[in-house]
Amino acid sequence: MTNEDVLVERIRPILSRRKGFSEKKMFGGACFMINGNMCVGTWKGALIVRLDKKLHDETLAKPHTKPANITGRIMKGWALVEPAGIEADNDLKTWVRRAAKFAESLPVKRRAVSRR
Repeated sequence: MTNEDVLVERIRPILSRRKGFSEKKMFGGACFMINGNMCVGTWKGALIVRLDKKLHDETLAKPHTKPANITGRIMKGWALVEPAGIEADNDLKTWVRRAAKFAESLPVKRRAVSRR
């Protein structure tokens, strides 16, 4: 099992009971969605989190975070949390739950399909 697979297995139980949860492969990793809105994902062993754009600078001030730049440009409202920042289960849960709360605040995508 790769580091990526281990991270996916750690994320899934945190989100799987949420209404509107779905998961799919994207950007070479796994993408977890709430109501069709991207929430968190995995990329090269790190966690990608989606948060309010207004909190972008505040988010990047947290330890072990850096701008999400997987396509060649920085995505404002997204952060990459390095493995050291999600090593502890409580740290991972905090990041995932924070991103889920933001995703739940967004309008439901029409094609959102729940895995429940």
